[in-house]
Amino acid sequence: MGETERRSCGACREGGFGRPLAMAFQPIVDIRMQQIFAFEALVRGPAGESAGSVIASVMPEQLYAFDQACRIAAIEQAAALGVEHVPALSINFMPNAVYEPRACIRATLDTADRVGFPPERLIFEITEAEAVRDPRHLTRIVEAYQAMGFRTALDDFGAGHSNLDLLAQFRPDIVKLDMVLVRGIDADARRQALVRACVGLCLELDIALVAEGVETAAEYSALAALGVRLQQGYWLAKPGFRSLPAPVYPEEPRRLVA
Repeated sequence: MGETERRSCGACREGGFGRPLAMAFQPIVDIRMQQIFAFEALVRGPAGESAGSVIASVMPEQLYAFDQACRIAAIEQAAALGVEHVPALSINFMPNAVYEPRACIRATLDTADRVGFPPERLIFEITEAEAVRDPRHLTRIVEAYQAMGFRTALDDFGAGHSNLDLLAQFRPDIVKLDMVLVRGIDADARRQALVRACVGLCLELDIALVAEGVETAAEYSALAALGVRLQQGYWLAKPGFRSLPAPVYPEEPRRLVA
């Protein structure tokens, strides 16, 4: 690792971001088992400011420290709400902020050890907020994290930068369908066909599939009928600001009419 990388990772361990962050937690629900699969940690400002406003305020030179600060805040705040209530914790990370995976994970592991959060419950979610400059580097990150026992997730699949080219480069443990494929799927045969193909693809590749942005009963039922058992969205539970919300499990979803 070069001198630049050592300086960047050192700044991350020292908490170089310098501004307080809060987390909102939203459950990813296994609708078949009617239990929580994981909580996703969503960054917020200290007064509940949106993720977009927080990220927009991050300068390029703060990217590395911000990424690490988000991980630390997510683990600390989830642990404070009760480790026993968090079967897994999904944390977004920015691939371009990771110079060397094993060096840049140290602050995360130190935090998990300090607050008693089992590191094997961590899921690192590749955010779509920025283009991946070097897919080979991303592959090395994912392989290193998986070798250390972490699960990885590819966020916003089907939109923006997260597409089939990344799946061709590496195999994440989880793929999260972007809400562009979820929105109105109950009345859209094209979206149904695309999601049906994604279900088959993930089944063949042994990848868990999550639908995010589920906001209506009709979307929930349509996705269930297509075989998407892991769902996340306002229909099931809104994000809890510094809390772990309990999902509402709807009745048995209807089957789609052909």
